[in-house]
Amino acid sequence: MKQTYLVGGAVRDKQLGYPFHERDWVVVGATPETMQAEGFRQVGKDFPVFLHPTSGEEYALARTERKTAPGYGGFVFHTDPSITLEDDLIRRDLTINAMAETPEGTLVDPYGGQDDLRNKILRHVSSAFSEDPVRILRVARFAARYHHLGFHVAEETLSLMTDIVASGEASHLVAERVWKEMERALGEQSPDVFIRTLRDCNALAVIMPEIDDLFGVPQPPQHHPEIDTGEHALLSLCAARSMTTDSSCLFAALVHDLGKAATPSADWPKHHGHEALSLPLIEQFCRRLAVPKQHRELALAVARDHTNCHRAFELKASTVLQLLQRLDAFRRPEKLDQFLLCCQADARGRTGFEETDYPQAAYLKSAYLKCMDIQAKDVTAEGVKGKAIGERLAQKRIAAIKQLKQATI
Repeated sequence: MKQTYLVGGAVRDKQLGYPFHERDWVVVGATPETMQAEGFRQVGKDFPVFLHPTSGEEYALARTERKTAPGYGGFVFHTDPSITLEDDLIRRDLTINAMAETPEGTLVDPYGGQDDLRNKILRHVSSAFSEDPVRILRVARFAARYHHLGFHVAEETLSLMTDIVASGEASHLVAERVWKEMERALGEQSPDVFIRTLRDCNALAVIMPEIDDLFGVPQPPQHHPEIDTGEHALLSLCAARSMTTDSSCLFAALVHDLGKAATPSADWPKHHGHEALSLPLIEQFCRRLAVPKQHRELALAVARDHTNCHRAFELKASTVLQLLQRLDAFRRPEKLDQFLLCCQADARGRTGFEETDYPQAAYLKSAYLKCMDIQAKDVTAEGVKGKAIGERLAQKRIAAIKQLKQATI
């Protein structure tokens, strides 16, 4: 007999009293033909998933899976009407994700998910957890999502994650899937926990070695009381997250100092020239994980010019104009706002400086607005023509920035 159950995140978050926006369903005792006969539209290629004819919600036939090859895609799925709800739930990653609910609202919890919710534990359902390396990322993301509620990863689950990494399975992760999980994790309430969890199971060194390399690299304690560069990266990420959920900004805040890991150890704790050293590392990171263009461009801009932003009041007016031009601020003002937020996050991403003022942002924004008050038409009105228009426009904007600086400092 066909039976339908609400499953996954909606059940979990309903039990937690946590907001959720999507609902997924499992159908037991049905076939693709019976689903299609009821008006459902099949969309799954690897296994039968159907869209409800009116709600558009996803309904999946109960299924089992068998590992056949390394990596995320190395599975063969099987579905037929004899597969039970318990058979389907046991293949899921965590006990808190292996609960279901009947249409009448009765909870079905064969693997102790409710107890783990109550005890705030992220625990794997079965040994099948180790067959899918993506689950390392998912557990780290859930740890970031629920950390503020007191959740932690069970010791046995963290041990299993460590074993997965040691087996080499993490090396088979598909770049796009890694980025998808990372981007979602960056927007969670405690995004630093995502990175820390990956590091705890040794996955960070495999998946994101550029970030892992930052840990253990010292910085000058007078400027960075946290000393460790990896800790500074995570503090900067958290500072950015307190101001935005824009994943471009969050990614840039996390990777802005990658070049400090490339500083010769003989020069530690100083990091002269780390800005330029960061650029190829960011490019490498973004290529490997297929990071979107807008994220890469902002990360490069922040890495290249965050020190100039911190020194904004010391810069010549002409240098301020060049900075605004490099940021493409006159065509893309939103990029300037993102850049300034990231630089503020960098300044606040230091132990004891979490609430520090950052007047440089207001100054550079004012400089941009002063420049925008002067347009090419104002120059042509003076009779200037040809190539001289750009030169004269720059001169007038530099003069406006000089005047602003005198009034500000």
